[in-house]
Amino acid sequence: MSSLLFDIKLKRENKVYHENDMLLGCVQFQCAQETKHEGIILYLEGIVNLQLSAKTVGLFDAFYNSVKPINLLQNSLELSAPGKLSAGRSEFHFELPLVCKKEPRILYETYHGVFINVNYQLTCTVKRNFLGKALTKIQQFCVQYKPVPLREDSKKVVPFSLSPDSLQKNASAKERLSMPRFLITGRLDRSEFCVTTPITGSITVQHTEAAIKSIEMQLVRVETCGCDEGYSKDATEIQTIQIADGNVLPKLELPIHMVLPRLFTCPTLLTKNFKIEFELNLIVVFKEDYTVSENFKIVLKRSAGPLPSKGTTAGR
Repeated sequence: MSSLLFDIKLKRENKVYHENDMLLGCVQFQCAQETKHEGIILYLEGIVNLQLSAKTVGLFDAFYNSVKPINLLQNSLELSAPGKLSAGRSEFHFELPLVCKKEPRILYETYHGVFINVNYQLTCTVKRNFLGKALTKIQQFCVQYKPVPLREDSKKVVPFSLSPDSLQKNASAKERLSMPRFLITGRLDRSEFCVTTPITGSITVQHTEAAIKSIEMQLVRVETCGCDEGYSKDATEIQTIQIADGNVLPKLELPIHMVLPRLFTCPTLLTKNFKIEFELNLIVVFKEDYTVSENFKIVLKRSAGPLPSKGTTAGR
């Protein structure tokens, strides 16, 4: 069997599929000589893996039952009964429907998070006799939702303002006294964003007593695992971009432009067993390392057509 090489080839080069699509491809074998096997099986699997954070250790059993893996796809196809592979190249073609036949009756988008992962893959297994170990090959692919139009009200600009007055409600008395006087305004170009287009907006430092060291925008995933009886909610950083480095000229409008990473984001997802949500943190660091921040809850969707922001053209 050491002379046996094989691989799973999908018909679509980008390996991106939608629910109800037919998964077409073939398993290619290359044998230096005639090779005996005990059967060739192709397995199709789609699964949601939920993982609890360390802070949930010791919670009741109902909590743990709610975070069991969720099977979205589970199918198998016998490509060949026990027999022999001839020397040279052999191909076994397959067609498998991408349909979720049981609850939740929907294929969620591929997503790679910290505590939640949605994965889809094909596994080809070549069985051998009882003395030999089975050979396997794995091919992952992506599932995406079909694009839908965004709501009209999602195109409304979201203005924001950072000042000591807006931040002092959560600050201690000591922090209020040491807080420099400043006013920073800006906007996000919309409340809902498409996962394939950048998050855009602008920020302007109107005035500040203390020099600014850096302005950053942080994208955060908020993953919730569990049910009504108990749940674990964790926020972790996906990426951070720097909007400004060093002190910023007053009244100068700075653009916000953040490209979303493909596999580490997905449309906002709310289910009875888990949630995948996203937030933005605007972080302003002053010279003395005093930091202020503003949090924005955002909704991600997979929308149809281009979504130009202000100052861009539709065909970009």
